[in-house]
Amino acid sequence: MRKVSSPVVPAAPRPRVSLDAIDRLLLSELARDGRITNNALAALAGIAPSTCLGRVRALVESGVIRGFHADIDPAALGRDLQAIIAVRVHSGARGHLAEFGEQMAALPEVENVYFVAGVDDYLIHVATADSGELRRFVLEHLSAHPAVASTQTILIFEHVQPGGVAS
Repeated sequence: MRKVSSPVVPAAPRPRVSLDAIDRLLLSELARDGRITNNALAALAGIAPSTCLGRVRALVESGVIRGFHADIDPAALGRDLQAIIAVRVHSGARGHLAEFGEQMAALPEVENVYFVAGVDDYLIHVATADSGELRRFVLEHLSAHPAVASTQTILIFEHVQPGGVAS
């Protein structure tokens, strides 16, 4: 894990990439099915497979496509209880926000870490086996952390993804 002790600096805005209708169609189809073959994607877009491959590569290189990954159901791994934990850090710890976020992201229970604007500083998505494990996570990794001023735990009953797929 990289140690960061400087204040959080906002990322420089990335220049906007010009996307045409074909790029948007490719992105839509890849978001729906990241495993679609290049030939099938090209057929849906009405372009040659070589053109499709070049466009997808360009979208990756420009940062529009940030990556390809498997969306694994935590329940399949025995982690049936999911929660979002809102975390507020002490004002004196604001210079170490990036370090705190990296520490949280390294924990096995953590699915996602969001640095947010508003009353809270972070939203941490966790998945645990049960309420006892969730309690242990909050006590050991958040309440005991010297940077944490307060937490609020919100249980997730269901996650409905765009396109109507519940998980």
